[in-house]
Amino acid sequence: MRKVFLLSAGLLLFVAFPALACTNFLVTKGASADGSTMITYSADSHTLFGELYHWPAATYPAGAMLDVYEWDTGKYLGKIKQAAQTFNVVGNMNEYQVAIGETTYGGLEELADTAGIVDYGSLIYIALQRSKTAREAIQIMTSLVAEYGYYSEGESFSISDPNEVWIMEMIGKGKPEIIKDKKGRQTVKYNKGAVWVAIRIPDGYISGHANHARITTFPLNDPANCLYAPDVISFAREKGLYKGEDQNFSFSDTYDPLDFEGARFCEARVWSGFNKVSKGMDKYLDYAKGIDLANRMPLYVKPEHKLTLQDVYGLMRDYYQGTPLDMTKDAGAGPYGSIVRWRPLTWMVDGVEYCNERAVSTQQTGFSFVAQSRGWLPQNIGGIIWFGVDDTYSTVYSPMYTCMTEIPETFAVGNGDMMTYSDNAAFWVFNQVSNFAYTRYKDMIPDIQAKQTELEGDYIAMVPAIDNLAGELYKTSPEKAVRFLTDFSVSQANNTVNEWKKLYAHLFTRFMDGNIKTAVPGQKNPKVYQPGYGEDFYRNVVKQTGDKFKVVGGENK
Repeated sequence: MRKVFLLSAGLLLFVAFPALACTNFLVTKGASADGSTMITYSADSHTLFGELYHWPAATYPAGAMLDVYEWDTGKYLGKIKQAAQTFNVVGNMNEYQVAIGETTYGGLEELADTAGIVDYGSLIYIALQRSKTAREAIQIMTSLVAEYGYYSEGESFSISDPNEVWIMEMIGKGKPEIIKDKKGRQTVKYNKGAVWVAIRIPDGYISGHANHARITTFPLNDPANCLYAPDVISFAREKGLYKGEDQNFSFSDTYDPLDFEGARFCEARVWSGFNKVSKGMDKYLDYAKGIDLANRMPLYVKPEHKLTLQDVYGLMRDYYQGTPLDMTKDAGAGPYGSIVRWRPLTWMVDGVEYCNERAVSTQQTGFSFVAQSRGWLPQNIGGIIWFGVDDTYSTVYSPMYTCMTEIPETFAVGNGDMMTYSDNAAFWVFNQVSNFAYTRYKDMIPDIQAKQTELEGDYIAMVPAIDNLAGELYKTSPEKAVRFLTDFSVSQANNTVNEWKKLYAHLFTRFMDGNIKTAVPGQKNPKVYQPGYGEDFYRNVVKQTGDKFKVVGGENK
């Protein structure tokens, strides 16, 4: 669990954030149907309250400082120099259409830095407030850790703007060491900063990461497409982590060695997303299962067709459907084809350890998004963060233009929290629906998806007209265009929550008490269907209980 305190516009904001439990996909211009770039992010944690964050644009006097607090504990880490000008940030995307997501991979424990001032959460939101391009975000993030030290574990970042999409992986250099000379005198050796590599995803390709470092070897002389810390290899040599030739150096294998859990719980999610859109991924199935760790999956793949926004939603709604890992096809799915498994992720039987699958779509998601950068539109119109809360499979992605100057009440920080229920908070309304659906999943999910498809389809259909209207306003008054897009974003977000409240009422009345009821026009009482359990479930009951429940005289009916 990550927790962060950020000082912005004079306000101290507390935000909860997950660790080791997120998924990102990265889509380049040439891989998208409309020429936009997209990155996705699911923030998954059992203690994360899903809400939409906002940092307004601001100016600061010379010499102003920014307090930085650690996301895990709220621990004060120190001060850094504040920028003279910061930009408007909505969620994980700013007004210049720069977006950043992350997944924590941890990496080698001895490289965690306990003396750094800037943690990865601060890097994300500080960079978003200060950068106009993805490359500039990378420069800001890496400069900050070089100057102030990097407090977090190993991290993968997705960084995009309207033209480029990058994956950057970073890890610290360890805590300060006390060195004694022959006379017993002590000095402190501190390798401040971080080692890192950033690779631009080639146009026409997609990438992904899910809590395991994915960059292996990388080009050493291609600054247009690959940036890296000058000491990323030499530091590994110094620490005794690598002895080979520079051109054979693998960031992932050195700083985050792969094991069964890294493949099965992390890389498998990326594999399943790639498998949805690219042929030939079956040859990496054993890798995803954690069986063949040597057959590493590529960092990026070329999709068979250009991806629509709905296709990208589909990547985030994956539970291995249609693969040998399909979560509805094993005993854990129960009689109603559930796609969720209660934690813990691993469990023991007779001294042998087993696991559940860890899919992209999972019950503990706090929030998720698809950040879409559209370079053909004016700066304040092109950026949309399609934002949803709770389980990705049953959420609704509502359009939030990243120029918006206020956040809808239903998604606002402070409208409820993890232990405070609010009947007008999107997080609680969506959890109410999904958790009721978990009790009879295969029966309820069609009704949920019908409403989901309706709302998302309406929003996607509206956006071109909204773009055009905002564009006309922008010609004469950018301020009016921003107000118009703010009002649109707020109204659609609130509409989503209102419609989901109605959906819960529908589901509860239709499916309560194990029944499925359908209204009959002109009749007082509905038609009641009592489907019970499936045949496979009943056969398993008989297998386990023998004649315990046998009806005397019930043979051959």
